[in-house]
Amino acid sequence: MFLYLKNLIIMPDILFYFIAELIVVICVLLVLGAVLIDFIEFQSRKHVKKEKKSIVETGTMLLFFGFFYFLISSGIGRFVFDFFYLRISFIMLGLLILIIGCYTNIVGRLKLGRNWSNQIKIYADHVFISDGAYKYIRHPLYASIIWMFFGASLVYGNYLAFLANALIFVPFMYYRAKQEEVLLVQEFSNYKKYQSLVGMFFPKLINKKI
Repeated sequence: MFLYLKNLIIMPDILFYFIAELIVVICVLLVLGAVLIDFIEFQSRKHVKKEKKSIVETGTMLLFFGFFYFLISSGIGRFVFDFFYLRISFIMLGLLILIIGCYTNIVGRLKLGRNWSNQIKIYADHVFISDGAYKYIRHPLYASIIWMFFGASLVYGNYLAFLANALIFVPFMYYRAKQEEVLLVQEFSNYKKYQSLVGMFFPKLINKKI
């Protein structure tokens, strides 16, 4: 143990990598835990007014997570940095994106509350939410996971993981979000105005009042 701590003092980059890895693990566990809580609490919720099945749901998202983890852990697609400080910069940027994504996911879930569902559902007591994280992004839960995948790609310097997120996960999330919005437009008369004012996965540069 003493020798390990001594090595950390001699080579501070090892401590940096350890802390970075710890932050990634904590963020991932927090989001997975939040998903599990939502699934347990609201999966069997009744009084569904409208429902639409989607191939994009918790199970398929977890399948992509498994594929993403395989790319990261196997090292396939890892980019080799010639400059140490460039590598550190990518890690720090990735961690920042991860932390923002994790925070957005948690606060978004808390704000969404009982509106959450694995499949696309409109409940009898469904509430139109446009404040909190929803004031800036229409789908903060999906957006935050997209951000976290991009952040992890930067942390681990994996261009294939980055491309997989951009070319597979993002289009799937877009498809799911559009499916949801069909029902939301039907249910809430002011949702179309909300769509025009608030970005789907990224905040608009000019965010007008809703």
